[in-house]
Amino acid sequence: MLQPLLQMNKIVKQFPGVRALNEVNFDLNPGEVHALLGENGAGKSTLIKILCGAYTKDAGEIWIDGREVHFKSTKDAQDTGIAVIYQEFNQFPILSVAENLYSGRLFSHKGTGLVDWPRVYQETRRMLEKVGLDIDPRTLVYRLTVAEQQMLEIAKALSIQAKILIMDEPTSALTEKEIHRLFETIRDLKKNGVAIIYISHRMEELQKIGDRATVLRDGVNVGTVDLTTKPIDELIKMMIGRNLEDKYPKVVAPLGINLVEVKDVATKKGLQNINLTLRQGEIIGVFGLLGSCRTQLARVIFGADPVSHGEIFIQDQQVKFCNPEDGIANGIALLPEDRKRQGLVLAMSVGHNITLANLKRVSLTKKILHVIHHSKEKEIATELCSKLDIKTSKIKTKALNLSGGNQQKVVIAKWLCSNSRIFIFDEPTRGIDIGAKVGVYQLMNELVKDGAGIIMISSEMPEILGMSDRILVLNKGRIAAELSRSEATQEKLMYYATIGRTKDE
Repeated sequence: MLQPLLQMNKIVKQFPGVRALNEVNFDLNPGEVHALLGENGAGKSTLIKILCGAYTKDAGEIWIDGREVHFKSTKDAQDTGIAVIYQEFNQFPILSVAENLYSGRLFSHKGTGLVDWPRVYQETRRMLEKVGLDIDPRTLVYRLTVAEQQMLEIAKALSIQAKILIMDEPTSALTEKEIHRLFETIRDLKKNGVAIIYISHRMEELQKIGDRATVLRDGVNVGTVDLTTKPIDELIKMMIGRNLEDKYPKVVAPLGINLVEVKDVATKKGLQNINLTLRQGEIIGVFGLLGSCRTQLARVIFGADPVSHGEIFIQDQQVKFCNPEDGIANGIALLPEDRKRQGLVLAMSVGHNITLANLKRVSLTKKILHVIHHSKEKEIATELCSKLDIKTSKIKTKALNLSGGNQQKVVIAKWLCSNSRIFIFDEPTRGIDIGAKVGVYQLMNELVKDGAGIIMISSEMPEILGMSDRILVLNKGRIAAELSRSEATQEKLMYYATIGRTKDE
């Protein structure tokens, strides 16, 4: 019988008020892709952080290649051949691609200790080629797209010749072509005996690339299964402890007045001749590939980017936004794609983040905004945490310490607190587990039933098709098609997003 490359036996980890892991077992074979599944808060991140040396276990054993190991730091784990590709990138934006890839490991000339830049650039090009990334090694990282930054992280992990590679949502920001290239890379790694722990909420990926899956729920291992034979619906049931009857619980709400009208809008960042109308009770889906200017559309309606041509109307009144404050004052809420940098103040508490966009609601008087009524803030934040099932032991917990899915819920709670009527959801369920996704969709249903309107930008076609009343497809900054719910299909979305004509042509 093949000896596992990795064995984690009866791992326990306790945090104040929460037992994150309760005697969890996990094993990994050479050349295997082993998926680690579970809802947000199930214990996946904690188990991975113990394996990579970021956390110390309270009890249990870790064995690698038949030898028990005790990691005191992430460097100990890396020296043992463990590499992690986190969903949120660990990069230095103002340094070059090469400096990021070989951070702390730059090649130097013997004798002088000076950096051997020609070799650094040569090795960087070689590693980038492995992941299909054709960029200059001297390019500063902040100039890369999100997808390019993701591929850089993968190249960085490959560069240390890891025998255990942990991938946390590696495809969340990748195009279909880049995902295909990633899967080819994973298959090559498997052939070379590299073992991969694969964490993803995209269930359809698992049977394409995975061999086995272990499911965690509430810090407990509820089972390990063969992915080649286990149906997706049964995996979901293991994850959430119940059947998920309807993944997209769409509710058709009565339509009311026009909330937003965008007329012939263009921007210097790529939008061209954009026309759309959003009504009360409506969810408009916006689909497009990377480079289609989906996020630019969200930012210009919110007031974060200026309009160079055209007009925007809010409830039939023309507006000219100078900044996001103007958008908020007009009842517009933006849930940005990058929640860590643009949606949250990570160093602040959950409660402070939730009330941040509506300080009047928690001020002692309406005129003195800086004097916070703390008991009122606690009441509102506690109510919204309960409503959205935000997993935190207390509202004083810093947003930095929440899982990605719970951070996204805090952003949603912030805008619910502000009483907004126009919601722009940019990738609303990215990084959120499948059970919590349904909760977000149900929340969206409640918003439109109460008279709000939603613009939902998403790269997930099933989500767009499942929750939208109408769908706009963006192609190179233009609206290539507008489709009703009944006529939209995945094939039509991909056609218009890739090679379809624009509707003005």
